[in-house]
Amino acid sequence: MTSPLAERIRPTTLEDYLSQSHLVGPDGSLTSQIGSGLISSMIFWGPPGTGKTTLANIIANDSGRPFYTLSAVDSGVAAVREVINKAKKSDDLFSTKNPILFIDEIHRFSKSQQDSLLGAVEKGWITLIGATTENPSFEVIPALLSRCQVYVLKSFSRKDLETLLERAIEKDTILSQKNITLKESEAIIRLSGGDARKLLNILELVVLSETSEEIIITNELVQQKVQKNTVLYDKTGEQHYDIISAFIKSIRGSDPNAAVYWLARMIEGGEEVKFIARRLVILASEDIGMANPTALVLANATFQAVNTIGYPEARIILSQCAVYLATSPKSNASYKAIKSAQQTVKQTGDLSVPLSIRNAPTQLMKELGYGEDYQYAHDFEGNFVPHEFLPEELSGKRFYEPGKNSREANLRSYLKSLWQDKYGY
Repeated sequence: MTSPLAERIRPTTLEDYLSQSHLVGPDGSLTSQIGSGLISSMIFWGPPGTGKTTLANIIANDSGRPFYTLSAVDSGVAAVREVINKAKKSDDLFSTKNPILFIDEIHRFSKSQQDSLLGAVEKGWITLIGATTENPSFEVIPALLSRCQVYVLKSFSRKDLETLLERAIEKDTILSQKNITLKESEAIIRLSGGDARKLLNILELVVLSETSEEIIITNELVQQKVQKNTVLYDKTGEQHYDIISAFIKSIRGSDPNAAVYWLARMIEGGEEVKFIARRLVILASEDIGMANPTALVLANATFQAVNTIGYPEARIILSQCAVYLATSPKSNASYKAIKSAQQTVKQTGDLSVPLSIRNAPTQLMKELGYGEDYQYAHDFEGNFVPHEFLPEELSGKRFYEPGKNSREANLRSYLKSLWQDKYGY
């Protein structure tokens, strides 16, 4: 049985590996590790088809280590323990070249499955390389995450995808025997959504469905062939990103009707429930914020609830949350405040903390003036006393600008009554 095109032309060396120059380029953060063979446990995080599995294979080949691979989709604790036992018996156990265990889709492992890896990673029986399309901060247990370095892989650039198409046509053992002309590449690149594997699958589908001796690939031909062979909603491709974008923008734009429509599209397409709920939590803070702080509470409760319940009932909870957020007043003031504050930190560096609000746990610190003249707000009427809490160089600098909604209008008046003209409220 012939393997898919993506497997047939999978790179085996860094010289043939496309993209991710920030990791494996001349100054890449992984380049020196690979060159020295001193590989530490790591997690590759990035969209589908960005070369996570390929890079893991190349690292194993270059380092000359025993290489074990598992898929979290069909492997359990028993499979993990079996590999760990093999690794412990390896001839390389007492050298720097301990075996590498690659786990694809590690985010699908349960807590107990991830726990089973801890001892082996900590004691150096294995070097773990995990691959995930989901944020490791949410999907990997903290104890395991703390023992791994996370590397982010980026979607392929247009130039990389064009190079990959040309390489496949010229060097693949099957495609190179055919008379193929790549006249137009826009459609095939757009439909791939930056996913190299999907790009190659589409190319192979188009080529193998043509019976003529000369195959001229055009945008029209690609559209024609792909429309007959792909589903309406692709959880890992362009539709995934387009529809979640439409969903978020509909809620931000206060349109509950559009919001539930795009939600339905994702649900019917089999989108992961946690992905949808997580985006609602982010939106509740970024786009609603102080205009209605309860939005974040509800969104977080939704995230917890749908993880407990799952489909199909989770759709009801997601719908309630989406409608609530869409019909809530909007404000991005908190988002803009932290963005402005971070920019100021980058520009001004590590400014000194005012002495009056420094902690003074020792006598020496007290003698140096730490905490001197600090006034405890609760000792004053209204639980407030004017004090300087910013570094001297930033005194009076305003980061939080209340939004134009009834709740934040009241907040503006309240801040004005406290601080008078200091912050210009």
